[in-house]
Amino acid sequence: MKTVVEVENEGLSALLGKSILLMCANYFYTGTLIGVNDTCVKIKDPQIVYDTGQWSAGSWADAQKMHVDVWYVARHAIESFGEGR
Repeated sequence: MKTVVEVENEGLSALLGKSILLMCANYFYTGTLIGVNDTCVKIKDPQIVYDTGQWSAGSWADAQKMHVDVWYVARHAIESFGEGR
C-alpha cells in the first residue's frame, strides 16, 4: 500500500496571489487566486473564458469580466488548474 504524504504549499495553495485558469465542469474561470479552503477558491477580478483561442497566444480569444470584484468557485467542480495568462 502506498503512503500519502501531504506537501504544504502545493497545489492550489502554491498559486495564491497569481493569475490562474480554472478548468471546471461547465466553464473556465480566470483571475487572481486570493483564497483557498476545503470547499471553494476565491478569485479576484474574475472572468469567464468562453473561447481560449490558441493556447500559445498571449491573451484569451473571449474572456468576459464578471459583474463583481471577487468570485467563489466550488473545488469539487474544478477539473484542472494552473497559472493563467
